[in-house]
Amino acid sequence: MTNLNSKTAIVVGATGLVGSHLVSKLLNDQRYSTVKVFTRRSTGIINPKLQEHIVDFNLIEKWGNSLTGDELYSCLGTTLKQAGSKEKQYLVDYTYQYEIAKAAAENQVPKYLLVSSAGANRFSPNFYLRIKGSLDYEVSQMPFERIIIFQPSALLGKREKPRFWEKIGITLINILTKIFPSFRKYRPIKAETVADAMINAANDSTFQKVIVYKLDQINLIAE
Repeated sequence: MTNLNSKTAIVVGATGLVGSHLVSKLLNDQRYSTVKVFTRRSTGIINPKLQEHIVDFNLIEKWGNSLTGDELYSCLGTTLKQAGSKEKQYLVDYTYQYEIAKAAAENQVPKYLLVSSAGANRFSPNFYLRIKGSLDYEVSQMPFERIIIFQPSALLGKREKPRFWEKIGITLINILTKIFPSFRKYRPIKAETVADAMINAANDSTFQKVIVYKLDQINLIAE
């Protein structure tokens, strides 16, 4: 049985908007003795609890056996513009995360937590929502003890590389939510709030194997 004050958390996507908040919070959480991060570049953090693995996501067969611990937080994500093509976006938003989840399940990591997206649907005509929905479905079939999927809308927070069109989209959504109540499910949420919700969900007493938290539920569980 895991000692509640000596848990090991695994974070993929540690330099991203949600992932960076997660790492900071996990390092300051007394319930965790070790925080493993798997990243393409260093986080720049120096902490005795941090185990930083600089990896090539295309070569998971070389490091997948290191995906061991109590909770895996999967926060990878990109945009079509950043990726450069749909094929490369699919690689980051689906393939890498699927392969990492599969390896962690094989290593008997009991809990898996995934940052997905509002509107994720594997049958969606929208490419981004379709790949997010496909990943949600596939990981929900894996043999983890608990699978917790978070479907936030646009994320608020300071990015290393500002996304101009994302800012425009967030402004538009904020206007629409004031005019049309149905758009409330797409209102922006702070990335830090999502990180809080993930840690709280990982440590709650719910034993439901698969649970999906949408926007309002994320805000509630983050409190």
